Amino acid sequence: MGGMQMQMLARGYLTYDLTGSPALLGIVSAGFALPMLLLALFGGAFADRLERRRIIQWGQLGAALIALFVAVSITTGVVEWYYLLAASMMQGAVFAFMMPARQTVIPQLVGRDLLTNAMALNAMAMSGMTLIAPTIAGFLYNAINPDGVYYVVTGMCVGAMVLTGFLPRMEGSTGTGRAGVLNDIKAGLGYIRRTPLVQALLIIGLTSTVLAMPFRFLMPIFIVDIYELGPEAMGLMVSGIGVGALGGSLFIAALGNWFRGRVLILSSFISGIALMLVALLPFYLVAVGLMVLMGLGDAGRRSLNQSLLMEVSDEEYRGRVMSIFMLNFALIPLGVLPAGLAAQFLGGQLAVGILAGLLIVLTAVILLTQRSLRNLR
Repeated sequence: MGGMQMQMLARGYLTYDLTGSPALLGIVSAGFALPMLLLALFGGAFADRLERRRIIQWGQLGAALIALFVAVSITTGVVEWYYLLAASMMQGAVFAFMMPARQTVIPQLVGRDLLTNAMALNAMAMSGMTLIAPTIAGFLYNAINPDGVYYVVTGMCVGAMVLTGFLPRMEGSTGTGRAGVLNDIKAGLGYIRRTPLVQALLIIGLTSTVLAMPFRFLMPIFIVDIYELGPEAMGLMVSGIGVGALGGSLFIAALGNWFRGRVLILSSFISGIALMLVALLPFYLVAVGLMVLMGLGDAGRRSLNQSLLMEVSDEEYRGRVMSIFMLNFALIPLGVLPAGLAAQFLGGQLAVGILAGLLIVLTAVILLTQRSLRNLR
């Protein structure tokens, strides 16, 4: 995760250095989304069919080779922005296959009783990397140039692959042939369709991401146009989200099996209310405090959503269920586009207020209609 975060920052800076175009920067940054949307279901099917540790290692090797390709192209002076777009798309493909396997090994490693704790600690580690890795990448970008950052990322991916080799073997179910994979995908979608609790968990996870995450991309509008401050002010707001996410992950890790369904719904309400208050109260210091609330809501949704999905899903379908949940990462750019258009024509505050209202209403509907989720411990 540290390597991914460093690479995202370096790729963004380098793209803008090469092109000076915000549009191309957005295209390159969102390049991973299409492969994720197209291949995520295949990644889930493979996670349920093949040995998961090997899938993770092949994914880590793929990430290392992609980073090395970009590093060498920079060093040799041949890099172009479309090289970075191709790397972004290849990363999306690798992510689509690696992440379902990576998430579904956790219950195999720790067992059902410790799953929520383990998922929270996993989310905490990811939140920590989100805070630390971009700062390190920014320093290295200036100190050893962008190709140096990519060489470091290559080494980190190789190191992750070596460490993953120390995990025990964790088999999925077996199957052969292309038709078998397609049938597995069909069976997985059928399982989700006839399992209401899994549907409810996927709906709250996917829709809350589409409605809550775009604010991070609209944040510069608030910093510049509403608060009339500079980029350092945005850094403090982003850090506030990270602090809240870390604290929320620790809380979830200590929660145990105490009405986790209700805590998940509450987390979605917290995110919606925090967004609504940001839209209504145009004061920077208030917004910084509300970012901590945003982080708390994010941590609750991310940790609990994943752990509950894996608990209530049958083992044979777990990878395919998680591949749908992993579409979160691909749906973020799709949520940002209409949010950006709304901000362009309606203003940032009204756009964020609409997103917040939709999130609150959706969460209220889930609270009122999903009794099995409310009572889930």
